[in-house]
Amino acid sequence: MISPELQIALGRVLPDAELSVQSVLPGRDLFLALIRDMSLQRHLDANTARLVMNNPLYWILCWASGRVLAAYILEHPEIVRDRRVLDFGCGSGVVAIAAAMAGAAEAIACDIDPLALAATTHNARINKVSVSLSDDFESVKNTVDVILAADVLYDRENLPWLQRFVDRADMVLIADSRVRNFSVSPYKKLCEKASCTIPDMDESGEFNSVSIYTASSKGDVLRGAG
Repeated sequence: MISPELQIALGRVLPDAELSVQSVLPGRDLFLALIRDMSLQRHLDANTARLVMNNPLYWILCWASGRVLAAYILEHPEIVRDRRVLDFGCGSGVVAIAAAMAGAAEAIACDIDPLALAATTHNARINKVSVSLSDDFESVKNTVDVILAADVLYDRENLPWLQRFVDRADMVLIADSRVRNFSVSPYKKLCEKASCTIPDMDESGEFNSVSIYTASSKGDVLRGAG
């Protein structure tokens, strides 16, 4: 069942759009409430386009980087198992949900958008897992063992977060499709995976390749997977 709150919020910006529950990872039972069809939204009138710009609905899509990072966590559950994990800029909540499914002691979904937190709550319920919520990174108390973040490097103003993550957690994993390579110590490129956003936005092919970077405050960096 789709949350009426989320459907109403979507309708305020895209009146003809609908949410539906969709599978987002091949071979995995992970489902999210996402916009049904992006093709209907590719030719927006000026007023609607302005609404979208002023009310970015990041949570209505499962972005390629989020899919890759969620899949990686499920393939390597030892990264988060029995650890306190924070998903920074959670959007739909796919990464936090994957962490919870992989056995995290606590999966914290952090986002400044209240609708993203509402979507994450709804999506966690769909997947029968529990996540905690935070609208402020600094307000999260006590130890955070692992920080996960997808698509935070597109804006250079976000780069200072990379050091803040390492200062806060023993392990950090960043997934990004907009920045192919970057040189920020102590981060190392872990691997590169092909993916796409769901629903398909018909993005440029360059955005269908996602890189995962990792850093550790203890100096032990994960090795890449095939």
